[in-house]
Amino acid sequence: MFKVLLRLLSALPLPLIHAAGILVGYLYFLFFRRRLRRTRRNLRWVRNSLSKKDYRHIMHGSIRETGKGLLETLAIWFRPEKSVLKLVRGSTGWEHVETALAKGKGIIFLTPHLGCYEITAIYYASHHPISVLFKPPRNAKLGALVEEGRQRTQVTLAPTNMRGIRTLLKALKQGEAVGILPDQVPEQDEGEWANFFGRPAYTMTLVGKLAQSTDATILLAFGERLPWGRGYVIHVEPLDPNGNMSSPPTTQDINDGIERMVRKCPEQYLWSYGRFKRP
Repeated sequence: MFKVLLRLLSALPLPLIHAAGILVGYLYFLFFRRRLRRTRRNLRWVRNSLSKKDYRHIMHGSIRETGKGLLETLAIWFRPEKSVLKLVRGSTGWEHVETALAKGKGIIFLTPHLGCYEITAIYYASHHPISVLFKPPRNAKLGALVEEGRQRTQVTLAPTNMRGIRTLLKALKQGEAVGILPDQVPEQDEGEWANFFGRPAYTMTLVGKLAQSTDATILLAFGERLPWGRGYVIHVEPLDPNGNMSSPPTTQDINDGIERMVRKCPEQYLWSYGRFKRP
């Protein structure tokens, strides 16, 4: 029955999904007060880099965008691939992808909890194969639903275990791409503390290790959510735009790159995520 509802949701036009998502966002934070407190706390921690006006704008915007993200994710999972791709209105920085592919060393896409992070892998997979690292939910039924929704043509899912790491390494050594949520808090002893918006955040060391082993190109990517449900724009840029970064990149280099992207659309970042928590 739940799948039937999801398929009905996926058939709705995106403007309606996003409009309903705004309501869902306010209801979500009304009933899940812990998430609201975390959003406020996270934004207070980075407030030194924000004006009071920006803080209020991002706070209210985050509530609305979180709701949009919840509904659009479910809709995208069960919408036909061609229909999903029609929602992408354009891309910026795609030349960096072509340059990286020409080197034949593989690409590590860092896609933070920003905008519509489900659509970036689908868009890339419409051109080339990609393996995506994901953390399976503890609930087995939910995990099966997530896998079904994310399984697409030319998309390989790699769980956050040694089998998944081997999948990523194999893909990179074949010159293919992998996708990672770089701001996902890793397990104990699998990360380092590095500043994010001026506050220490436990950050995965996996990206640097993969880059060191394969000499892959590291690119940042996110799907910007356009207003009024008009669709998405995929943005791609190098982690090291000036060519001054150490090789492999440090966890601080990675957080600096993520912060640079978040500043483009701060209200679309998932501030309710426990980015600053201990592993």
